[in-house]
Amino acid sequence: MTTISVTTWSLEQTAPTDLLPAAVPDGDVRVVRSEVPSPEFSRFLYASVGGDIRWTDRLGWTYARWLEHLDRPEVETWVAYDRGTPAGYVELEAQEDGVVEIVYFGLLPAFRGRRIGGHLLSYGTARAWDLADRRPELKPTTRVWLHTCSKDGEHALDNYRRRGFTLFDTKVEDEPEAPTPGPWAGAYPV
Repeated sequence: MTTISVTTWSLEQTAPTDLLPAAVPDGDVRVVRSEVPSPEFSRFLYASVGGDIRWTDRLGWTYARWLEHLDRPEVETWVAYDRGTPAGYVELEAQEDGVVEIVYFGLLPAFRGRRIGGHLLSYGTARAWDLADRRPELKPTTRVWLHTCSKDGEHALDNYRRRGFTLFDTKVEDEPEAPTPGPWAGAYPV
């Protein structure tokens, strides 16, 4: 089995003032919270955004597992729409002691390179900071963190840094090289 070396960077913000918002892109781009837990929609976003960058950990989840994950006050999904079409998403998950992780963030391939990503990350990070305002049963946010890796988009790490995230850990590991699953076979140009 062939392996590849994967670098994972963990980044954080420790105060809401760390956030450096991106400009709002031109056109009709909106970010809306997906308030109804929908395994079908969440799996579509996950597979469509992560298919070409080898997101595979949730592909085997059952409908019940998706619903169990989504139907918790700690989890929020925010979706960017470009002229009514889903363009990308950010998934937040509150952890202990006021920590919120940006678990997933990304754009569908057709929407990358159009300045939507910086805006969506800014918006999603701001929603991580004010999560307890919508969910009073949660502790106020004291830290927002995420990780990205060398398999993610080429601009991912720079986007996080431009939004005010600072690096707190780096790991390099060998992983088995997996095929690019995509949302369906042949979805991406070769």
